[in-house]
Amino acid sequence: MTGFSAQEAFKAYEAVRHRLPDIEPNDVNYCRIETLSEVMDEFDVFLLDAFGVLNIGETAIPDTPERIKSLTAAGKRVLVVSNAAGFPHATLLEKYTRLGYDFAPQDVITSRATLLSGLNGQHGLHWGLMATPSAGLRDLEDLKLTYLEDDPQPYETVDGFLMIGSAAWTETRQAMLEAALLSRPRPVLVGNPDIVAPREYGFSKEPGLFAHRLADRTGVTPQFYGKPFGNIYDLAFKRLGPVDKSRVLMVGDSLHTDILGARHAGVASALVSDFGFFAGHDVEEAIKQAAIVPDFVVTRP
Repeated sequence: MTGFSAQEAFKAYEAVRHRLPDIEPNDVNYCRIETLSEVMDEFDVFLLDAFGVLNIGETAIPDTPERIKSLTAAGKRVLVVSNAAGFPHATLLEKYTRLGYDFAPQDVITSRATLLSGLNGQHGLHWGLMATPSAGLRDLEDLKLTYLEDDPQPYETVDGFLMIGSAAWTETRQAMLEAALLSRPRPVLVGNPDIVAPREYGFSKEPGLFAHRLADRTGVTPQFYGKPFGNIYDLAFKRLGPVDKSRVLMVGDSLHTDILGARHAGVASALVSDFGFFAGHDVEEAIKQAAIVPDFVVTRP
């Protein structure tokens, strides 16, 4: 499920700005730096996106495992804050270990966990699940779930819909979902607000793309869990305990998820320019067009 260019992805995010958190215009000039080591002394906590910061697909970004080790060796708190809702927590930890990272389980905050936190009190409902069956249902065992595949019946009968992984999603399934919501509106909860994600082969289409599309076509407003929405930052701060927000830096590769989310959460931000979303593209022009201004533009983590 490929086909998005960076320019098309940028336009897709701009088209849904009315559903993203609102921020005040920011006229602050950002500072260009080469790596995070240049701002190590300015921050106590580093919140790191995964795709485009730690890895591209199944490959670690060069020198980044060593950089993270240097941050932790200097006494910094380092948390992963990722919209990786499609995979169980244990699977992500195994992946990061394989790529050379050493994160404690409690230091990986995902939109999957954020969604589950938001589901308190709704465990009696029957949910239709957009997800990749091969990823498994670890972390979701307490929920009543039916995969949304090519049988139209679950679309008609479930109480609501969870959108967490789109690797196996098709246009046929999207059409059935939209028809079901037009026939009988129900809650739609989105565990990954990303429209795209950078992979080795280009951009993949993520659940946020399909969630915004169904909102446009059905009038049903989804509930989003994950960046840029505040709920994932609330979960991260709960995990951190009392911290000075002025000493927290969010590092990401996307203006509309990582940087917008950081601005909304009241923390500083650094946009990665040479890997992930903007690799090979004009970051300065994108910042100007979106009017989402990071504190730093960092060449590589």
